Amino acid sequence: MGLNTIQDIEEAIRGLNPEQLEELYTCLDENYPQAIDDRIAADLAAGRLDNVIQAAIDDEKNGRTSPL
Repeated sequence: MGLNTIQDIEEAIRGLNPEQLEELYTCLDENYPQAIDDRIAADLAAGRLDNVIQAAIDDEKNGRTSPL
């Protein structure tokens, strides 16, 4: 199976079992952690996460959460 496009990669990922998916996440986190960290930092700085953060805070204050 050739993984020549993003669509090919996405399809292959959808075919992974939970253990394989966890292995992929670990690999990406160990080898490419900065990309997601940079995106989160940029989104925070730009205020793009403000609404969801506030919604989570409101849910907690109003008892709409449960322990993990």
